Amino acid sequence: MPLPEPAGRPAAAQPAAAQPAAAVLPTAVLPTAAEQAADDPAQRALAAPLLTAFTDRLHAATPVIALWVHGSLALGDYRHGRSDLDLIAVLPAAPDAPLRAELAALHRQLIAEQPGGEKLHCSYLPQGGLADPAADHFTFAQGEPMDRPVTLVTRRELLDGGLRLAGAEPAGLLPPVGDPELHAHLRADLRTFWYPVTERPDPWQRDIWVDLGPITAARATVALRENRLITKREAIALLPALGAPTALVADLAARRYGTPAPLTAEQRDRRAEDARLFTRAAIERALR
Repeated sequence: MPLPEPAGRPAAAQPAAAQPAAAVLPTAVLPTAAEQAADDPAQRALAAPLLTAFTDRLHAATPVIALWVHGSLALGDYRHGRSDLDLIAVLPAAPDAPLRAELAALHRQLIAEQPGGEKLHCSYLPQGGLADPAADHFTFAQGEPMDRPVTLVTRRELLDGGLRLAGAEPAGLLPPVGDPELHAHLRADLRTFWYPVTERPDPWQRDIWVDLGPITAARATVALRENRLITKREAIALLPALGAPTALVADLAARRYGTPAPLTAEQRDRRAEDARLFTRAAIERALR
């Protein structure tokens, strides 16, 4: 996920002042575990037409060994229109340049014709190259083609509860991901990617970083302590116990499950610092 390069190393920031009570967003929009479970089938049904259209077009473009879904649609807490659809396709071989172009065109056509098509992301793995989690694979995500690895977290999600749309089950093709491997990956990701981002104030002005930073830190904390992967809803619910500011938690919950209130420039600055400093502190605790 690219970040703008800062002009220089930012000075250490001080914790943001407490947000006024009037600006605190309602936390009641965060569903309970039971409410989430009850709503999951309806949310998945809303995604079904897009998944069917993509599956049909993919089979028309290339032979497919397997097609899987990971992330929130598979593990729970999918929010139609807000959540991404995260897919993995296993092909007989790595796509060559003509097939890459055809797959990119398929995605762009889906975006143009299907509501929510821009949220469907897919990585394309060759059947003979599934063992290496560091290998880059052709991927279409965020509206553009790229090459990136299918991480150990994604592989663990697939093995723990991935949805099969076509072909073989994940456990039939992917090697197992043990807790020591998962822990090493999470620690490296927190230390080398996320922790340096918390030194840079600018990214935290954007909603996507405010959303991802605290939730990623909470999910990594649980995975390292308890050897299990949790949903975003579970992560948001855990944030107060990890010391996240109340206004920040309410903002995250409202943006995922309700309608967030507009923020003034001052409130956005405070939220950015709250998210950045909380994420930094949570990472430091997780890495101890």
